[in-house]
Amino acid sequence: MFAEERRAEIAKLVASARRVNGADLARRYDVTMETVRRDLAALEEAGKLRRVHGGAVTIEQSTSLESSISSRQGMNTPEKRRIATKAYQMLRDSEAGSIVLDAGSTIEILADHIGAENFSLKTGNDRIVITHALHIAVKLAEAEGVTLELVGGQLRKMTWAAVGARAAEHFGTMRPDIAFIGANGIEAHFGISTPGMNEAIVKTAICKAARRVVLLCDSAKFGQESLVRFAGFEDIDTLITDREPEGALRQALEAANVEIVIA
Repeated sequence: MFAEERRAEIAKLVASARRVNGADLARRYDVTMETVRRDLAALEEAGKLRRVHGGAVTIEQSTSLESSISSRQGMNTPEKRRIATKAYQMLRDSEAGSIVLDAGSTIEILADHIGAENFSLKTGNDRIVITHALHIAVKLAEAEGVTLELVGGQLRKMTWAAVGARAAEHFGTMRPDIAFIGANGIEAHFGISTPGMNEAIVKTAICKAARRVVLLCDSAKFGQESLVRFAGFEDIDTLITDREPEGALRQALEAANVEIVIA
């Protein structure tokens, strides 16, 4: 196989798997690690991927860059749907009367579930749903059994969410029963992270405010670090994901007594 053909295949593999291991590529193509390193360097220069220790990831997984919410809605859709469905089942069966919904594509799917049927408590009272995300609010504005509470602030166009100190201060005045949050990275030593500093301020405030914090995170984000750490594992109670965490990440979650739920 010519180098150009091999590199084209590697680029396609990274695009579909989102992460590749250098040693695996060497075995797959029966080449040396030095050849793999040259291939990855050439692909990085061409803007096809980003090199990381041990391999490469997609450009979207840069620590400081973030894809728009419209593009993220198309990534890992089956996994995100399973995670959101599991989260909804958990929420539906609970007596949580006040719920925070963070911004994010998986949480948007959760909002679809909430808006699809009467979401009131067994007593017949509405549940209060609190969000700073416009796309979440639109889905729930007329939902049966829902009283919608909007949190304001500076709008971040990338995520359609209010960010910054004003939004964080608003969440700081509340004590909701449960919060569902998203993340761009979850790593054993760095913790839970997101690319935007102003967005991280709000996520931190949500984690501090809620009585229970549930992280919705697909396994493609395992081992990833975005620019800003907004929570440690001790700050969350439950992780809902699509695959069992392994190695150091599993150990870190268990050490913090985080409940792991597989969708």
